[in-house]
Amino acid sequence: METIKLNTALNVNQLIEAAKQLSPKDRLKLNDAIWNHDMVIPIEHQKIVLERMAKAKTNPERLLDWDEVSKTL
Repeated sequence: METIKLNTALNVNQLIEAAKQLSPKDRLKLNDAIWNHDMVIPIEHQKIVLERMAKAKTNPERLLDWDEVSKTL
């Protein structure tokens, strides 16, 4: 395992640059440490997602292709 010696406070951009210097294996560990926690998704948000999924199933032609949409951004 690689070690990182920090002698100064980091802003977000500096932290990102430090993370980029990690090996791919250590980047995955960092990613897991950030995202593998007990995140509570509010019921209201869950309902919105479920409603959108139901609409997409019943009316799939209303969906847009991301590759096409992203070209207009």
